[in-house]
Amino acid sequence: MTSLLNRVPRQEPRLPVMVNGVEIPYDEIAREVQFHPASSPLEAWQAAAHALTVRALLLQEADRLRLIPEPAPDADGLPETDDEALIRQVIEQEVAVPSATEENCRRYYELNRARFRAPAITEASHILLSAVKSEAETYAARRAEAECLIISLAQDPTGFAKLARDVSDCPSAAQGGNLGQLSLGQTTPDFEAAMDKMDPGEISSEPVESPYGFHIIHLERRIEGRDLPFDAVKTRIANYLVDRVERTAVAQYLARLVAAADITGVEIGIEAHSTANRTTMQ
Repeated sequence: MTSLLNRVPRQEPRLPVMVNGVEIPYDEIAREVQFHPASSPLEAWQAAAHALTVRALLLQEADRLRLIPEPAPDADGLPETDDEALIRQVIEQEVAVPSATEENCRRYYELNRARFRAPAITEASHILLSAVKSEAETYAARRAEAECLIISLAQDPTGFAKLARDVSDCPSAAQGGNLGQLSLGQTTPDFEAAMDKMDPGEISSEPVESPYGFHIIHLERRIEGRDLPFDAVKTRIANYLVDRVERTAVAQYLARLVAAADITGVEIGIEAHSTANRTTMQ
């Protein structure tokens, strides 16, 4: 912590940070800096000052509304502090968030069908001949070896599993090269691109390069992706829509508080309201 505080610019800002006549102590801002990673100490300090300014505004609003803190468990099941409870209560009382109707959800579903599609699943085996591109001579030899194995497999495709067990450098060799069921992102882009061009039952006709070396792929099965039914995703859509509306409504509410406040020592623009998320939504 000491090293982090030492990085905070001691000459900035020249004016104390004041919110409606109440000062936010410099040391409090310095402690908040750890929650706002940034490219420079000054940017981190400004982000911390933004967050504490918005927090102060919300607590002042709670005082104006004469709210009494009613702590509740947070998302992790931990009890809120009194300040966290007051901030949550201000947002709940002052920010109206309409629920998402089934019509809203269905419209979003129809406009974003690609988001609600189960990914394709492939079943594949491979033989890996490990190679490092920077070792040019060995790399070329491993490619030539992979090409010879492909010619051999073209004559006897049934020998794929035995060949994988004998020569593959992947731990999957113990299972005859079987990789099980694969979905998008589980293999390298080059490996996925090669499988996309293959038909089930096919063995790759040329070595497939990856950062690990050369692969010979046997695509065993492909299960095409399918659209998920609306009923299966409508709750997820409703939660997403409500969350999106809530974020917008909270930002607008905070903008009104900032516009009506007397703030000195730090500039608070509309874009800075996102810095309040850590303090307002805990």
